[in-house]
Amino acid sequence: MAWITRLLVVANRTAGSEELTAALRARAEGADLQVTIVMPAPVGQQDDARTRLDAVLQTLREHGIDATGIIGDADPVNAALDAWNPWRFDEIMLCTLPPGESTWLHIDLPHRLRRLTDATVQHVIAQSVPRAA
Repeated sequence: MAWITRLLVVANRTAGSEELTAALRARAEGADLQVTIVMPAPVGQQDDARTRLDAVLQTLREHGIDATGIIGDADPVNAALDAWNPWRFDEIMLCTLPPGESTWLHIDLPHRLRRLTDATVQHVIAQSVPRAA
């Protein structure tokens, strides 16, 4: 039986970025990977987030990646911690906008998640946000 890496991905506006898709495809090469994306969404914007999340999941599945997703709390720390379970996930991948543009980097989200979960946190920086369809 092959080892399966279970990855919790925290992303919102960058969830459909080429950089995140490429990072997930690279992780899936030659390995079994299960991805759960948690997408923080403010109250009243859950429907829009669900539409974007469904599109991202479809793209990942087209690339052969086993992916599911959930809409989380508007606060990315709370969304990640609500979803995080060390018995269910092996590590966290976080995708943000570049420094200077990212509010998640302004609140030091990569280090906060590492400290709060004691998990390996991989940080992917998306250079652009995919446009809405």
